[in-house]
This record gives sequence, structure tokens and C-alpha cells, in this order.
Amino acid sequence: MEIKTFGVIGAGQMGNGIAQVAAASGLDVIMNDVKQEFVDKGLKTIGGILARNVEKGKMTVPEKDALLARIKGSISLKDMAAADFVVEAATEKQDIKFQIFRDLDQICRPGAILATNTSSIPIGRIAAQTRRPDKVIGMHFMNPVPVMKLVEIIPGLPTSEATLNTTWALAEKFGKTPAKANDYPGFIANRILLPMLNEAVYCLYHGVGTREDIDTVMKLGMNHPMGPLALADLIGLDTCLAIMETLYDGFKDSKYRPCPLLRKYVEAGWLGRKTGRGFFEYK
Repeated sequence: MEIKTFGVIGAGQMGNGIAQVAAASGLDVIMNDVKQEFVDKGLKTIGGILARNVEKGKMTVPEKDALLARIKGSISLKDMAAADFVVEAATEKQDIKFQIFRDLDQICRPGAILATNTSSIPIGRIAAQTRRPDKVIGMHFMNPVPVMKLVEIIPGLPTSEATLNTTWALAEKFGKTPAKANDYPGFIANRILLPMLNEAVYCLYHGVGTREDIDTVMKLGMNHPMGPLALADLIGLDTCLAIMETLYDGFKDSKYRPCPLLRKYVEAGWLGRKTGRGFFEYK
């Protein structure tokens, strides 16, 4: 299947990154969000990243302008009727994703593939919202999308081999390295990563160490480029909580119980970098 027009639902941190790598691969991109201000902010973020790439000599001004020209902003899901392949990168809430897929199923042409960038919600559950479950798949990008090479590819039980092969080839076209995960809550990446981050929060909650010492131990002792508490702040504490709740609900195993301190921070609106405060403070 040839992909010429690529749709992205969500112009936030993940959505605009996905739109950027898709446009960089030569595809025409439709980047959609619910408000024009969100779309404008996403386009501004992409423009800023590309401007820095020009300053560093990684691309020319004409290349930057051509890439930006391939990205069209949208505030109407109906624009996705022109897309051959759509990736949903909305907030990590099941009800929101379900409604988006029900709407896309009505709007997109029958042959279009619908992918989700969900961090943890089972793909089969999302596919069941559509009349094309064979054309629904998980395409989980890592943050920041333009930098990170990995894309987790997650076929659901009804996902066809053709859909899997097309998605795999698309990830490679984006310059990414795909890895296949089976359809269990959290897949591979977050089933391993999020319990580790949650345990770091428990260490802080129980007073095992300060936030600085916990992150220092993991950076210098385990050679992690970023400490777990700082990484949780980068991901977004609300997203971390949502993933832990999905794991806990999906496996009914107490080892996935979200730390009460994580829930307390989210309830206080301390969500990490995006709000200026999480486990650390940010200007």
C-alpha cells in the first residue's frame, strides 16, 4: 500500500514530533487538534526545531521551508478523509481515543489504516470501536520523536499482515527502527519502564532517598542518561499515572499499583515539565 498523505491527531508534544518526521520523509501531512491555538503551537514548535537545525548546518533554509509547507494544520477531523494513514496521538484516556476512532472510521476511506500512539491501552480494545479492525494497529513512538529511533509496532488480534507490513515499512521510511510487541497492557516499553519509574516514586515516598540522590544513583550506577524522576517529569506525571492504572487494571497485580505520591502530584496539577513543576521545578 502506497502512503502519500499522512494524518496526525494531536498537535502536542508527541503529535507535532510525529508530523515532523512524516513530513521529513516526504509525505504530505495533516496535523489536527481540537483548537487552532493548539495547532499553531505545534507548528511553531516544529518551526523552532527546524530553525535550530538550520543554525547547526543540518539542513538548509529551502529544505526547512519545503518541510513546513508539507504540513497542513487542521481543526476538523473531516480533513482526515484525504489521509491514507492516520496516527492518533491524543491524550492517554481510553474514552477520548475510542471516540476518535469511531469518528475516523466514519470519515476515512475504507482502505485507510488507523494507528494509535497509545502508551498502554490494548490495541484490540481500540480496534473494536471500528468496522475495520484489521486495519487498526499500534504505532508507539518514543519522546522526543525526531530524536528517538525506536517505534514499537503493536498488532491487535484482528490486525492483518498487510497492515503490519505497511506500518513497519512506514516506520523505516521515517528513519526509525521498528520493534514488534504483542498486544498486552503497556506492551514492551512501558511494561518495563513505568513500574521502574513508579518504584522510584515509592523510594521518594518512603524516604529512601532525596529526589536528587534517587536520580543520581540510576544515572551513575545504572548508566541511565536521565534519572527516573526527571524522566517521569518529561513524560508527564498524568501520563505516567494513566499508564500505571492501565497496567494495574489489565493485570490485577499489586506490583503495578500506582504510588500514592504520584497520584497526589497529579491531583495537585504538578504534572512535570509541561506545568513547570513535578518532582523537580522548571522555569
